[in-house]
Amino acid sequence: MAQLGSGALIVAFALALYGIAVSVIGARRHATELINSGLRAVWGVTALIIVAVAALATAFLTHNFQLAYVAGRSSRDMPLHYVLAAFYGGQEGSLLYWSMIAGILSSIAIFLHRKRDRDLIPYVAATVLSTEVFFLFMLVFISSPFTLLPVAPVDGAGLNPLLRDPGMMMHPPFLLGGFASFTVPFGFAMSAMITGRLGDGWIRAIRRWALVAWGILGIGLLLGAWWAYHVLGWGGYWGWDPVENVALLPWLVATAFIHSIIVQERRGMLKVWNMSLIVGGYILAVFATFTVRSGLIQSVHTFATSSIGTYFLSYLAIVIVVSIGLLAYRVKGLRAERAIESVVSRESGFLLNNLLFTALAFAIFWGTIFPLFSEVFGSTKLTVGPPFYNQVAGPIMLARLILMGVGPLLAWRHTSWRPLLRSMRWSLMAAAVALVIFGVVLRNTLPVIALAAVVFTVGTIIAEYVRGARVRHRSIGESYVTAIPSLLRKNNRRYGGYIVHLAMAVLAIGIIGTHFFQTERQFTMKPGDSATISNYTITYNGLRDTTTKEGDVVAALLDVSQNGKLKTQIESKRFFYTGYENQPTARMGIKSVGLNDIYVVLDRWENDQTASIRVYINPLANWIWWGGYVFVFGLFTLLWPAARPERQRVRSTVKKAALSEA
Repeated sequence: MAQLGSGALIVAFALALYGIAVSVIGARRHATELINSGLRAVWGVTALIIVAVAALATAFLTHNFQLAYVAGRSSRDMPLHYVLAAFYGGQEGSLLYWSMIAGILSSIAIFLHRKRDRDLIPYVAATVLSTEVFFLFMLVFISSPFTLLPVAPVDGAGLNPLLRDPGMMMHPPFLLGGFASFTVPFGFAMSAMITGRLGDGWIRAIRRWALVAWGILGIGLLLGAWWAYHVLGWGGYWGWDPVENVALLPWLVATAFIHSIIVQERRGMLKVWNMSLIVGGYILAVFATFTVRSGLIQSVHTFATSSIGTYFLSYLAIVIVVSIGLLAYRVKGLRAERAIESVVSRESGFLLNNLLFTALAFAIFWGTIFPLFSEVFGSTKLTVGPPFYNQVAGPIMLARLILMGVGPLLAWRHTSWRPLLRSMRWSLMAAAVALVIFGVVLRNTLPVIALAAVVFTVGTIIAEYVRGARVRHRSIGESYVTAIPSLLRKNNRRYGGYIVHLAMAVLAIGIIGTHFFQTERQFTMKPGDSATISNYTITYNGLRDTTTKEGDVVAALLDVSQNGKLKTQIESKRFFYTGYENQPTARMGIKSVGLNDIYVVLDRWENDQTASIRVYINPLANWIWWGGYVFVFGLFTLLWPAARPERQRVRSTVKKAALSEA
């Protein structure tokens, strides 16, 4: 397996270099055979990387502890799903997985666009192969997953206890896959700047791939929040940890890009913005990968410190210099075809959207790297905590939330105030009612304003669907029940976008509830003791010890009652894995009761079963996960292939004929 895997990576490295050369030469000489050879090189490199992945996965499944990476990440007592997850549980495996996803998506993109975007494809191939060259260089010469030990141990060290969780099966693959997915849109952007073909072709080719990268990374972030919520034990799901921050940055930039390209397609504007955003998204994705695996910034998500930082920084420096140079060289070709005619217009709304997202990304980036600057230029290492991010992110996201409600109602070029206010009247009325009701009930200004903004945005989304359904009902006689699916099918880009906006509104409700109204109390209890928090009574029933193949488990058993009625039972656990007895991990006891999450942490316990227990009441926490489900549905709606125009015309003709006969 070691020889097969390492051999495949070496050949892939050489083939990637060859592919870059023939792609560039073929494009410059208009040599079709060389161009085709470069495309085949992309597919060949991907196939070889998959061979290496299969070799490493086989080594894990067969417990081949001759490989240092396998011995350091797995053990015989681990369940099969954790053995497979150990594949990307370390630096070498995660880089190999990154390369595989980038290769697979690039191969698919090149195959689909090889004829329609023939002028761009050679340089797309050269760009994605350049990315693969860097990662393959790391895997072959710096951090190989196929390094052999002089003597194979009887058993491996096993996976880090914090990683032995169902979240390990989902969060890292989506997060790393999201980072790698930015390779494809970056390849098209670089190709457009190299060739000077800066019209609508590269934007048309890139839009769906940008959505793929944005969506995969978004799912990865949501899964990471869920994992942190039930494992880390601080009562929350997002702590503004440096690794969380850098993972969020490319998603923010990609979100701005997905909105901004609409303006370029419709009005020929914001071209420099779009090129900068997609290049910036790729750079931030690579930076995030580097931060997770280099140990450069201290984080609860960093499980290794290595010497790869110099190589990543060098690669990033090259990408930044080349990208900025090309952007400066092509800036004339990226000039806007039109100017913004009015401050109150859809173009201005999208520009403001860009400014909000990039301002938030810059603030988070600066807060994340500030400790490094303080250490280099000062005598102490200063850190930036959650209060800074909350104070910066809160107002920006509130403005973004309001913009989601106003933006769809703005007209291109110029919007008159009277029609705009008429379109918003029901949403404004709903927001005003919400402001009064929440103001009386909650008596807290900031969450009241935020919830009213959510109501306004949701009201606008509902109004847009009602308006679209009414148009279909009046024009073709379609019922309101079937009109909504028809809107999604025939204009999935617009109405799928509204679903994603709805997901953000639902997420916002959960964030507002947990951030402003969380309750926390610490109890030291003996079996049979009861304590109150909020309007709940917590009864401690003692500890239960169990032994599994992997180690020992201690669980605190609790009853949760409200108004004298038992609502639920909770177990909060601590795991002691074999070989890691001094590094216990936790699985929080979390149960939903009404609109609240009851969140229980077992901190300490004594031989007489006296336990120290932390209890959190997290209002509306479930809305965050519901928002995640809506986000996934909206993403699939956006990516669903639109009906072909000719099919739509045939269906429309048939329906009109049927209506006339009736």
